[in-house]
Amino acid sequence: MQLSRRMQRLASLVTEGNRLADVGTDHGYVPIALVRERKIPSAVAMDVNKGPLARAEEHIREAGLSTYIRLRRSDGLQELQAGEADTILIAGMGGMLMVRILEEGGHCLDMAEELILQPQSDIYMVRRWLSEHRFQILLEDIVEEDGKYYPMLKAVHGQERELTEPELYYGKREIQNSPQILRRCLQARLSENRKILGILKQSQKEKTRRACEIESSIKIINFVLAEFQGSEKSPDFFEEQTKGGNSL
Repeated sequence: MQLSRRMQRLASLVTEGNRLADVGTDHGYVPIALVRERKIPSAVAMDVNKGPLARAEEHIREAGLSTYIRLRRSDGLQELQAGEADTILIAGMGGMLMVRILEEGGHCLDMAEELILQPQSDIYMVRRWLSEHRFQILLEDIVEEDGKYYPMLKAVHGQERELTEPELYYGKREIQNSPQILRRCLQARLSENRKILGILKQSQKEKTRRACEIESSIKIINFVLAEFQGSEKSPDFFEEQTKGGNSL
């Protein structure tokens, strides 16, 4: 069993010795790899659908790890007991769904030591939720795989200062493990947004809400890229540049 680059990076973020809850486990590859490497003592592999759980059960049995990895059908964190896991891993789903899972999982979040989260979209919603619920983002990372970019983060209990808008969308630069990959992601997104904006202008839709959102997104990306280049632009500069538009 060979983990993808994305799953390898997620597994590397789990603190050694922690009991893992893998939400949306799919094939069960991450808990299998971590238990096999003896990085963690045990895991609960959870999924809302029967199909993924059946695949995970087969892989766990083949690996001879049924004693160490328990399977559980669960909608998010609903079937996880308080104090049952030290690390909660949620990956491979949209940010809106992830926030809903976190909202409904308060019964077990208080006793968990860390959250490892990899939303496939709307990561700003996840960062905002963490900030509003007294979680501190300890580190950020991003992986490029098959032409796609996968941002991920680790959060622990602790008061987070209010994040700026660029930080909500792209994280705090000083805790980013892979800044060069993030820069490539930003450059690709900037190019894509400029192309979309050009199409909208050609079709005389440059005054639409969508066009305003794209323009605001371009300003945010340019601001973050300028930070990478060492430009000293204050938050006041950013507010002036983005005034009058919603961001992506």
